[in-house]
Amino acid sequence: MNAAGFPLLSLITFLPLVGGAVILSIRGDAAMVASNSRWAALWTSLIVFGLSLVLWLKFNPSDPGFQFVETASWMPRYGLSYHMGVDGISVLFVLLSTALTPICILASWEVITHQVREYMLAFLILETMMVGTFSALDFIIFYMFFEGTLIPMYLIIGIWGGPRRIYSTIKFFLFTLAGSVLLLLAILAIWFQTGTMDIPTLLHTHLPAGMQFWLFLGFLASFAVKLPMWPVHTWLPDAHVEAPTAGSVMLAGVLLKMGGYGLLRFSVPMLPVASSLFAPLMFALGVIAVIYTSLVALAQEDMKKLIAYSSVAHMGLVTIGIFTFNVIGVQGALFQMLSHGIVSAALFLCVGVLYDRMHTHEIARFGGLIERMPVYALLLMVFSLASVGLPGTSGFIGEILVMIGALRVNFWLALFGGTGTILSIAYMLYLYRRIIFGTITHVDLKAILDLSPREIAVFAPLVLLTLWMGVHPSSFTEFWAASVRHMVQSHTAALATAHLAHLASVRTVGMLPR
Repeated sequence: MNAAGFPLLSLITFLPLVGGAVILSIRGDAAMVASNSRWAALWTSLIVFGLSLVLWLKFNPSDPGFQFVETASWMPRYGLSYHMGVDGISVLFVLLSTALTPICILASWEVITHQVREYMLAFLILETMMVGTFSALDFIIFYMFFEGTLIPMYLIIGIWGGPRRIYSTIKFFLFTLAGSVLLLLAILAIWFQTGTMDIPTLLHTHLPAGMQFWLFLGFLASFAVKLPMWPVHTWLPDAHVEAPTAGSVMLAGVLLKMGGYGLLRFSVPMLPVASSLFAPLMFALGVIAVIYTSLVALAQEDMKKLIAYSSVAHMGLVTIGIFTFNVIGVQGALFQMLSHGIVSAALFLCVGVLYDRMHTHEIARFGGLIERMPVYALLLMVFSLASVGLPGTSGFIGEILVMIGALRVNFWLALFGGTGTILSIAYMLYLYRRIIFGTITHVDLKAILDLSPREIAVFAPLVLLTLWMGVHPSSFTEFWAASVRHMVQSHTAALATAHLAHLASVRTVGMLPR
C-alpha cells in the first residue's frame, strides 16, 4: 500500500478490466450493445484518467525513489511478489497511457461499426497492460504486462485493420515475440544469479561484468524491436499502415515508448559496465536510424508510412540521449519520448481524419484542403511544426536537450544526430505543402467537410499539451529530474567501482609468483 493505505496504483491499473467486464455484461440488440459499449469504455477511461491525475498531483518530484508502492506476497519461495510503484521516470508514462485511451475511444466513436463491444474491450485491456508495464516493480510482473500488450494490439490490427492486416499482425507478433524470448532468458538468468525478481533490489545489485555483457544483449533484443531501432524497425510501417487510426495512435504514442523505458529502467542502471561498453554501438544505430529513416520518409507516398518512418528517426534521437549517460541527454530522451507520444498520436489522428473522408492514405490523392478544411490545416500545421522541433513546441525541447547531451560526449555525434532535424523539416513541410495547398483532382472537394465538434474535442488536449510542453517544459522535467540525477550518479559510481575492481584484480595477478 502507499502511505495513505489506499491502493491507488492498482486501482488505476485494473479498473479498465472492470470496465471491460461491464461491457461484456451489456445485453440488447446490436445497436444498443454498440452504443452502450462505447459509453462504458469512454466513462471507464475518463475515470482512470482522473485517478491518474490524482497520482500525478500527489507525486513528490523531489524524491528520486519509488512512490505509491504496493506489495503483496505472491510466491515468496521463488522470490516473486506483487510489487507496484512509480518514480519520476515512469509516472508521466502512466499519465500518457491513461490520457491517450479516452482520446482513442472518442476517435473511434463513428469509425468502428462492427464488433464494437470487442473493440472497446481490447482497448481497455490494452490500457491495463500499458499502465502495468510502467508500474511493475517485479520482473515477472513487468514481463507479464509487457508481453500482455501484444494480445490486444494484435487483435486491434488483425480484426479492424486494413487489407493486409493479417500479414502485418503476424510480422508484428513474430518480431516482438522473438525479442521477448531472449528478454525472458535474461530475466531468468538474473533470477538464478540473485534469487530475486524485485526491481528496486536489483537496481542496487552489482552483477558480474561478464554476465552483464550477455544480459545487455538479451534486453536489447526485446527493447530494440519495441523502440524500434534500425534494422529491426521494418515491422512498424506495415503495422501502422494496416492498423485502424486509434491503433496507430496507441502504437506510436505509448507502445514504442516501452522500448526506451526498458533501456532506462533496466539496461543502463542494472548493467552499467555493459551499457558503457555498448554505448558506441548504440550511438551508431541511433545515428543510422536518424539519417536513413528520415531519407526513407522523404520518399514515401503514403502518409502513414511517412509518419511511421519519422517515428523511427525520432526514436533514434532517444537512443542517443539515453546512452550519453549525462543528466541533460537522458532528460532530453525522456522529454522526446513524451513529446513524440503526443505529437505522433496527433499526426496519426490527422491522417485518420482524411481517411474517414476519402478512404486513402496516398499523398498524391490530396491537395487544396485549405479551401475546405481551414481548421484542420491549422491543426496539422501545429503538429507538423512540433514534429520538426519548432521553438515553442514540445518537439524543440527534447531535441535540443539530446543535442546538448550528445555534444558533451562527442561533437560528431551531435552533428550527425542533428541532421535529423533538418531532414524532418524537409519531409514534413513537403507533406504539408502537397496535401494542404495545390489542387485536388481525385475527389469532389465540395463533399469534404472540416472538423466536427467531436474531432475538435479529440485534438484540443493534444494541441494544449504540445504548446504547454514547449513553453513551460520545467513543469514536466521537474518530475523526473531527481530520478534521472540519481540514475546517472549511480551509473557513474558503478563504473568507477568496476574500474577499481578491475585494477585490483590486475595488480593481484601481477603479484602472483610466476
